[in-house]
Amino acid sequence: MRRYQQEAIQTAAIYLFGGKYKTVEDLIKKNFNRNAEISRRYNNSFTEYEHKLQLPCRLSGTIDLATRTGKSFVMYGIAQIALALGVVDKVLVLCPSLTIKNELTNKFEKLAADSRLLNALPETARIRNPRIINADQTIKHGDICITNIHAVYGNNSSSILDSLGFGKGARCLVLNDEVHHAYNLATGNTAESKSLKEWSKFLLDNGFDFRYMLGFTGTAYIENEYFNDVIFRYSPPTHINLKRK
Repeated sequence: MRRYQQEAIQTAAIYLFGGKYKTVEDLIKKNFNRNAEISRRYNNSFTEYEHKLQLPCRLSGTIDLATRTGKSFVMYGIAQIALALGVVDKVLVLCPSLTIKNELTNKFEKLAADSRLLNALPETARIRNPRIINADQTIKHGDICITNIHAVYGNNSSSILDSLGFGKGARCLVLNDEVHHAYNLATGNTAESKSLKEWSKFLLDNGFDFRYMLGFTGTAYIENEYFNDVIFRYSPPTHINLKRK
């Protein structure tokens, strides 16, 4: 594990589960009051800053990791720690495409089977062996469910509503891969485009009552505007080769 990956996981865990913040508004209010540059950027108006939040009234945020920096490992690490702490019972990982879903599923299955990671967890961990599933199965206690966002709307066999609906999402951590797709409204009338347009609406649906949500991307921009909910950023120097050996 690289140092920046550890820092990203620690930052996310402290923010989500440290008890210091109830919503993302608590964090941005602190930043607004302490950082003069942020204040100037939003014309000294906290209301304007707050209005730009994509997922308000939740413990939400974005982790900005450049391509090939091990984003999948960071996502899995946060999910595993959340389950081990017992703060959440389930983890839902949303992706913008079937290809990304399949890639993440393979990576998560390998990480879940890694004995080094398992042995690093204390015996007191609430959940030590998460089951890696897709949304065609019922999401149970201790599961990490990985699915593409289209399945939430276009697949009648999806278990999302039955497993997390009616307020049952309050103890579910939602991790959004390539979250810029959710924040930048897609154009077109294809099924994929329509699903991407509904992504943010799904996350904010009070019927699920999601509380803990993180987005992951290497392009944290809406047009030319940088996301205002980034809690960690890492962009490697251009001379460093991150290719795995």
